[in-house]
Amino acid sequence: MAGNVKNMGLASLDDLFKSEQERQQDTHERILNIPVGEIYPYARQPYSIKRPTPDLVRLMDSIEQVGVAEPLIVRPRTEGGYEIISGHRRDYCARTVGLESLPVIIREYTDDEADILVVDYNITREDLLPSEKARAYSLKLEAMKRQAGRPSKENGGQVGLHFIRGKSKDILAEQVGESATQIQRYVNLTKLIPPLLEQVDNGILKVTPAADYISHLSEKEQTALLVIMERDEVSPSLGQAKRLKELSEEGKLDANVMEVLLREDKSLARKVTLKNDRLQKYFPPSYTPKQMEEVIIRLLDQWQRKKMREQER
Repeated sequence: MAGNVKNMGLASLDDLFKSEQERQQDTHERILNIPVGEIYPYARQPYSIKRPTPDLVRLMDSIEQVGVAEPLIVRPRTEGGYEIISGHRRDYCARTVGLESLPVIIREYTDDEADILVVDYNITREDLLPSEKARAYSLKLEAMKRQAGRPSKENGGQVGLHFIRGKSKDILAEQVGESATQIQRYVNLTKLIPPLLEQVDNGILKVTPAADYISHLSEKEQTALLVIMERDEVSPSLGQAKRLKELSEEGKLDANVMEVLLREDKSLARKVTLKNDRLQKYFPPSYTPKQMEEVIIRLLDQWQRKKMREQER
């Protein structure tokens, strides 16, 4: 609801631009129960709704026990029904536990206002993935840019004030507690092919090399890089990513060059993963991972000494 936005400190200036009549209308907003079949997700919603997190599990349990305590904010769709501005996860949990209707508050928003509010309602969550921040920051910045110079009206006054005071990126950075440089990094991530963006979410590919350099590679170059990363289980360092971008700009980057470049630090960054199911058959069930590691190292030491004796002969 409107109070939620205000508490987050992101869209709270809306209230400053409302007339007294609008304020009175706000206090008389009705909560309606709408069938779930008439409620739709926001088309440009930037967050991963179904990703299992402890917070989502708690929300699911709460809705299953007591229902949806906080109404969803929706706006009418031209095609019929309503689309969600705030409450995508409540909607998902409610449908999962079998609720047939949801409490909603219906409001009128333009596309730009809706883009901004959809981002604002969840942008302060601590469990957001880099890909979610990337989509959210990009969506809000584009909406703010489109509203630049437009006269303030209804809920759009916030945006007009933003552009009087400074650039949209600086304002967004202040709102979410990031630097403008970091905001741009996240926006750059939207230029990655989806599998590479997933590597960023998984922590395999770091945000800075991905955003500052790899995002500038062509789709073909990014695809070739992904193949090498998955095949050799490597990830470019910051220096390697910078070199990849330089070679791309010079028109000298292909798969062979990438392999040579990524192999440069391979002796320092080699990683071997031994899956638990493959190791279990060699150890008693009571062995801890630490005990298993000690046995493996001891056997490798014995193997190394044996190889050295054979070479001496």
